[in-house]
Order: sequence, then C-alpha cells, then structure tokens
Amino acid sequence: MATTTPPQQQNRNTAEVIDLGRLLGLMLDNKWLIIGITCLFALTGVIYALCATPVYQADALVQVEQKKAGIPGLSDVSDMLGSSDSEAATEIELIKSRMIIGQTVDELNLNVQITPDFPYGAGKGLAARLGWQAGKLLVSRFQVPAAYEGLPFALELLENGAYRLSHGGEELLQGKAGELAQSKDGISLLVADLQGEAGQRFTLTKLPTLQVINDLQQDLIVSEKGKKTGMLALSLNGDDRDAIRSVLESVARNYVLKNIERNAAEAEKSLEFLQSHLPGVRSSLEESEQKLNSYRQKNESVDLNLEAKAALDTMVSLETQLNELTFKESDIAQQFTKSHPAYISLLEKRHTLLKEKERINQQVQKLPKVQQDVLRLTRDVEVGQQIYLQLLNKVQELNILKAGTVGNVRIIDHAAVKIQPVKPKKPLIVVIATLLGGMLAVALVLIRAAFNRGVEGPDELEKLGINVYASVPLSDWQHEQSKKQQKSKKLTLLAQHNPADLSIEALRNLRTSLHFAMMEARNNVLMITGPGPSIGKTFVSVNLASVIAQGEQKVLLIDADMRKGHLHHYSSATGKTGLSDYLSGQKDLAQIITHGGQPGLDFIGRGQVPPNPSELLMHPRFAALLEWASAHYDLVLVDTPPLLAVTDAAIVGRLAGTTFLVARFAVTAAKEVELTLRRLEQNGIEAKGVILNAMERRAAGYYGGSYGYYQYSYQSAKN
Repeated sequence: MATTTPPQQQNRNTAEVIDLGRLLGLMLDNKWLIIGITCLFALTGVIYALCATPVYQADALVQVEQKKAGIPGLSDVSDMLGSSDSEAATEIELIKSRMIIGQTVDELNLNVQITPDFPYGAGKGLAARLGWQAGKLLVSRFQVPAAYEGLPFALELLENGAYRLSHGGEELLQGKAGELAQSKDGISLLVADLQGEAGQRFTLTKLPTLQVINDLQQDLIVSEKGKKTGMLALSLNGDDRDAIRSVLESVARNYVLKNIERNAAEAEKSLEFLQSHLPGVRSSLEESEQKLNSYRQKNESVDLNLEAKAALDTMVSLETQLNELTFKESDIAQQFTKSHPAYISLLEKRHTLLKEKERINQQVQKLPKVQQDVLRLTRDVEVGQQIYLQLLNKVQELNILKAGTVGNVRIIDHAAVKIQPVKPKKPLIVVIATLLGGMLAVALVLIRAAFNRGVEGPDELEKLGINVYASVPLSDWQHEQSKKQQKSKKLTLLAQHNPADLSIEALRNLRTSLHFAMMEARNNVLMITGPGPSIGKTFVSVNLASVIAQGEQKVLLIDADMRKGHLHHYSSATGKTGLSDYLSGQKDLAQIITHGGQPGLDFIGRGQVPPNPSELLMHPRFAALLEWASAHYDLVLVDTPPLLAVTDAAIVGRLAGTTFLVARFAVTAAKEVELTLRRLEQNGIEAKGVILNAMERRAAGYYGGSYGYYQYSYQSAKN
C-alpha cells in the first residue's frame, strides 16, 4: 500500500532543503570574500609564527628517596607510623618555596632585568629574522632606592667599554665595565661584561625580590613522574636558553644542598642532646659502683643465688628498654601530639614494661634483706653501664652519620634545554589562524545576509500574492558604460547600443505582457514608480520606452521626477527646459518635447528644479498634458519619484491607467513593496504588478530553488 507524506511534513522538509541550499549558495556567492579573509588571517598567522620570539624549555630530574630515621635506633618509629612510599608532595612544595627560589634569585641576580632595545620596538624573534645582533651586558650589581624599583633605566654603550645610565631622559651616571659606578641618588652599578657597538641601548630594571620570586614560582613546573615513584620532573620555559638552564640547575642544586643541611642539622641536634647527658650518666654510674663496693666490703663477699641473678638480668633488660623508649619519646614528641597513634603505642609499651618491672620488684622483696640490697646495688651498676655504653655508641654513630650525610634526594638529570622551541607551535598557529579567518568570514557573510532584507527572487514576492511581470537581469555592459561616463553625466541607452543584452530581452517580454495588462485600462498612460531611490526606475522606463518604440509604436516618455530626475542624460537635451517649465506656464508644449534619437520616441525632461513639485503636478495643466499625449501617442510612459519618499507618484497615479512598481534585486525589501502597494491602494490606485530589476545570477538563488526568469541567452548566429 502506497503512503503519502502529509503536506505539513512535506513543506517542512522542502524548507529545510531550501535553507541548506541557500546557505550553500550564499557561501558560493561570497567565495572570494571568504577566501580573501581566510588568506589574510592565514598570512597573519604565518607572519606571527615566523616573527614570534621562540620559547625554549629546560628540564631536570630529581629523585626523592624514602626518608629514613635520622637517629640510629629509631627506625622502628617509622614502622609504627606506617610512612608513605613517597614524600613527593612535600618535596614539591619545598622546591617551590621562597627558601629555595629566593636563594636562586640572589645567586643569579635575577631581580635585575636586562632587555636589549631593537629598532622599531621589534622583539627577539623578529630581530633574529632580520639579522639584528644584540649586544651582551652582564651586571654583577645594581642597587637602587626602593622608590626606583620596577622603573626602567636606559643604558647606552659608549666608546672604549664605557656606558651611560639615564632615567626619563636624565643622565644619572657614567662608568666602565669592571668598575663600580655610583650616583648621588644612591644608585650603584657594576657591569661585569660589556659587548656591543657604541650607541646600542639596553633597558635595565631592578625588580622587587619578592615579585621575582613569585614570578619564578609560577613559571617553575614541578611534578611527580608516575605515582609514588619519588621522581620529580622540573621544567622552566623562557626565551633565553642559557638563562633558563642556569636558573633550573640552580634550583635543583640548592634544593639538594638544603636537603643535606636539613639532615645534617637533625644529626647535630641529636648529638648535642646525647653529649649533654653523658657527664650525668657517667657520674651516676661511678656513684652506683662506689655504693656496691662499699656494701660488699661492709658485709664481706655476698653472692647472689640463681633466683636473684635471674631477677637481676630481667630488671636490667627492663631498664634498658625503658631507657630506649625515653629516647624515642623525645623524638616523637617533636613531631606528634599525645593523641597520635604512634605516641599512644609508645605509651602503651612503656606501661607494659612498667607493670613487668613492678612484678619483678615484688619477687625481689621476697628475698632476704642482704640479697635485696646486693641485687638493688648490682642492678644500678649494670643498668648504668648499659646506658653509658649505649650513649657512647650512639654518639659515635651520630658522628659518622654527620660526617657522611648525603641527604635523601639527588639529581638524576641535570638541567638541559631542548633543541627545538616549545612555543610558538608554528603549524598549529597557522592552522588556527586559517580556521579562525574562515569562520569569521562565514560569520560576516551570514551577518550581512541576515541584515540584507532585499528581495532575491520573484518567488519571494509571489508568495505574498504580488504579481511579478518581469525580472530584468543586471546588465554588465551598461554597468561598464556608466563607469566610463560618470564625468560627462551622459548615459548610454542600452536598448539602442546593445539590443541583444539580456536586460533588453527581458523588457521585450515585458512589452508583450503590457499589451494584455493595458487592454482594459482607461487610458494608455503607464506610470513607473518604486518604494525608494536608486532602484533603476529610470533605466527601466527609458529602455522600455525604446523597446516599445522599436515595435513601430509612438511613445512619449515623461520625467515626472522634478526633484532628482535625470532622464535628459539619455538624450541630447540640456535639461534646462522640461515639465516644470511647462506646468509653471513658462514654456509651451512644443518647446519641451525632445526627440529621442530613434523613430517613434519622444522625451519630456524634468526641467528646472522647482520649489513645489507636488503642487505643480496637481495643476490642471498636467492633466491636460496627459490627455493630449494620450490622444497623440500610442503609449505615454511617466517616470515618477519614489512613492515612500514623496507623494508625487500618488498624484500621477490617479491620472494613469496602468501602474507598475520597480523593485531592485537584493536592495528593496519585500516589506517595502507591500507598503508601497498599500500606499497606492489608499490613494485609489491599483498596481498591476512589480518589475524586479538588476537580477543577478547567484548560487544562493540557484541552490535555494529561486530561479530567475532569464537564466539563458539566445543569440543569432554570426556569418
């Protein structure tokens, strides 16, 4: 069973096709504009890519090893804390800290900005392209008062290695390379190296140190390669290859040195703590030994039984463990609070050892009094010896650690600069510029089309119920002739000089249509008007009159536009005598009629420009003129002013039997045509239809389905 598409759906689909077709046609009609703008943007992109200052990238690689406990014997603290595999996040912030960056700024004197001045304000990229050589200026010291920080100073090279420093056109000081120069304003400058020709200029700026640090912190990129690898990648971009390499190398080196200093300081602090306790521990040990010896001498030789010896060994072990926990607690207390899990674990372990110690003490109290005293004194001696030996061992270990501190970071790859610049990406810039130009060009075409409400095809008017009697193509030949005759103001009549032109063929077709359109008219007077000026009314009127006259009819063409009419430019008349002179009674009818240069065609020009054209047209003499002309000519054609501008056409239209409107392609809006027809209707005038003038063959009309009536030419064969 066959199916049919609903009318609404069919119309919608057709509209979509037409819209796409018109869009394609619009692009084709403006292809040279689009190509031109696109090429202009592409050329701009190429010039920018070639002249832009190249930006290079320096990179370095640093390894951060898992940090070990700085104090020997405290390695199990890290186990209790469950330390992460990577300390990269902390180290990244350390690298970008003011401590590290500030040291680099001071070391390389980065707060002194030196810029060579090239002619015409050119940058380094353009200067390199033009072969301009920049001199060399190395400043070791540049001190200015705080009020001058951030202000530019001009340094000009002189003969024999001398230079002159000025600010705001005022000379501040003169000096030579290698010598310290000072001014009265507190400005001092030491130029270490100076190379270049006399007259070459540099711009010196002393920037605030904090500003330079902040700028470098933003420019420096530090990231971890992979996840928890401990490998930190450092990168820095800039237009000076040597400068960015030096800066990045300095940052990496200072970071490593600071790391070593930090680890060495930890060992030094622990060493000082142990050395401060050694004298007290030694004194306590000697006192315990003396008490034990005195007791043995007093009570003769007293030996401990097996039970007492076992208790002694346990007590010594417990005291040693408690002592180690004391050291660990001092270290943990510097890092965590007592509520931290690591601190809580240590306290729980101490509590367990203290309970065990209390249990052993209770066992000891069951021994004889002599055994208890010997056990207590012996315990004090052995525990003191263990503590003293432990402290001596740790002091030696810390001395070794301090001497061999290397830190837990190292430079894997020293700073190096990539051979090719990372910016600008020339191919990408050209592509983006080209695409941007193309998009802007298309947008411009669409905007112009959106604001251009002019009629672009007969179908636009016919959809509104307006009859289109003819579509007159734009005559390229007439356009060229008009350009040549601009100075002389004389116009060539197309129908006489190029009768085979498509425009004339269209008017011949209109001549046939007029024959039927005027059959029921009350007279043979034809008025030509239009909505606005510069739409080609006079061109249509004069050439239509000529075409009709060529058909062996007698035609009178009257220029009723007494304001700006230029019909006399098509004839030999001077324009000094015409319709206005006749209507004002200054001339007779025979004096204003001019022969048109071909049989059957006569002209009446506008005459002198009167102050009251509308009033003259309302004079009975004008109606009498038309009545006389209608009786003596086969056709009387009246060219009138624009109806929407003045009322002259409404006055003439009441006397004319037939009225036609002229609309110009892509200029006259459909709303203007509707308004003109409504204005005529209000004055009791019925317009037969519209003549669409200056039609152009455009792709927008072709692909959009708006076909003109004259798309083809048919010429006679040549002998």
